[in-house]
Amino acid sequence: MITGMNHITLAVKDIKKSFEFYHQVLGLKPLCCWDKGAYFLVGDFWFCLNVDDKREVNSCYTHYAFSVSASDFQTMSEKIITSGAIVFKENTSPGESLYFLDPDGHKLEIHASDWQTRILTKKAEPGHWTGIEWFV
Repeated sequence: MITGMNHITLAVKDIKKSFEFYHQVLGLKPLCCWDKGAYFLVGDFWFCLNVDDKREVNSCYTHYAFSVSASDFQTMSEKIITSGAIVFKENTSPGESLYFLDPDGHKLEIHASDWQTRILTKKAEPGHWTGIEWFV
């Protein structure tokens, strides 16, 4: 039985540039960095970067979201935008979100809400979704 998420690894081309972005801009806690990769902590979650010369930009909606407090959302958004990160999508979901690209084009998000709030919002206004089966 799966008990949780263990880690996420993203392929990057330039470890120094990516390390700086994830540490200096996003504020992830570095554990170690070497010529082919880096490990960080996001809270208690393990986050990895791995150098891969075959890295290609993904054009689908798949993205990785980081939690940020509502009180820090504006400051963090400004820090990300002033870093030169590209905003790839305007927020249309409940809760404050900023959708942006890392130096390798990975789609990321900072989000100032939680899954419980999202479910309550969806239950109150299911929109165009039909046949929703609720498990919570």
